Amino acid sequence: MNTYSINELKKSELNSIRILKRGVWLYFFFLLFEGGLRKWILPGLATPLLIVRDPLAIWILIVALQRGFLKKNTYVAIIVVVGLIAFFAAMFVGHQNLYVAIFGLRILLIHFPLMFVIGNIFSKQDIIKLGRILIYISFPMLLLIAFQFFSPQSAWINRGVGGDMEGAGFSGAMGYFRPPGTFSFTSGNAQFWAFVTPFIFYFWLVPQKINRSLLLGATGALLLSIPLSISRSVFFAVMLTFLFALLIFIRQPKFLGRIFISIVAIFFLLVALTQLPVFKTGSEVFIERFTSANKIEGGLEGVFLDRFLGGMIGAITESHGIPFFGYGIGMGTNVGSKLLTGKATFLIAEGEWGRLIGEMGVLLGLVVILTRVLFVFKVTLLAFKRIKYGDILPWLLLSFGALAILQSQWAQPTSLGFSTLIGGLIIASLKKNKF
Repeated sequence: MNTYSINELKKSELNSIRILKRGVWLYFFFLLFEGGLRKWILPGLATPLLIVRDPLAIWILIVALQRGFLKKNTYVAIIVVVGLIAFFAAMFVGHQNLYVAIFGLRILLIHFPLMFVIGNIFSKQDIIKLGRILIYISFPMLLLIAFQFFSPQSAWINRGVGGDMEGAGFSGAMGYFRPPGTFSFTSGNAQFWAFVTPFIFYFWLVPQKINRSLLLGATGALLLSIPLSISRSVFFAVMLTFLFALLIFIRQPKFLGRIFISIVAIFFLLVALTQLPVFKTGSEVFIERFTSANKIEGGLEGVFLDRFLGGMIGAITESHGIPFFGYGIGMGTNVGSKLLTGKATFLIAEGEWGRLIGEMGVLLGLVVILTRVLFVFKVTLLAFKRIKYGDILPWLLLSFGALAILQSQWAQPTSLGFSTLIGGLIIASLKKNKF
């Protein structure tokens, strides 16, 4: 091959990467704002907009396959094979509803492979750019949830999916509701802040990557989001990322000084925020919500082991009586239940592991679960090793991605989107390693 041909090949490859990256950026922005489209802008199209990212994801996969950016790997192969087996099992011995089966299959055949495409085409610079954009978005997002927090559910800003006048907020405490932000449900808002958190900590520990004033503002927005979201999930996510940041010191002592400076800065910022009436009100509501919910769920053990870990253990120990091939892929989703029964409910299980085993049976369900577990285990080892060389980005991204990939409710499109995106970013941040 002559020099001209090599240069043409490189140009073609770079052009393909550029096109695919644009698709991923669209996926990212659709993830953040599709709820707003469903609630405020195009409420009449709320149902089709639920899967607005799917055609885009399919297009990205097709282009990636054609251009060689979706490479063979064991994780994708296992998930695709299991998904196809589960699909045919659902059609022959399960619920036998084609649309429900397709809706369930898309999770495994479209979004899981997309993680690896993102990982192949994104660079570290792309990840940091995305982090900066999240930092900028955190400011209007905070203002939005503040308005939602203090506004009645009948207000336009709290309108639900499809223009539902009953509101999109979920019960919180003291008459206040958990705000959904730009998302269809409050879980999306919680995952947004959990997604922002690793980048905020990263920029504190690698301060040359961002303007310090911008970082202080974003940190304040994150701290305010905890009480205003009335979400224990946001609180636990921030604490988990903080723990991951502390563990960096074990592997790389040179970060001790930066960790100390960031802790001191965040402490004084928190003290300043406590003087704001909005923070005081939000904190009172959050503490009441935290206390009352903990009593109902059996204290910290009930919250963490059952709720925060998604009932993982119970999904396996309580799987007796489930058919060998389960009840059918897609049946455990809200869309599937609505198509089958006419109303959105949990026909199988609320937790992710319980849904997988209930839909596909113990054998196939456990294969999917173990594939996700092994993937997380591998990237955890790789990310921890990278700390030694001063590369802390993969480790901090893992503070959100580990649980998202392990037990996030992929039946819910927003949760699926965040898991897909963070999984792809983690792979991209570990680009030198093969998957």
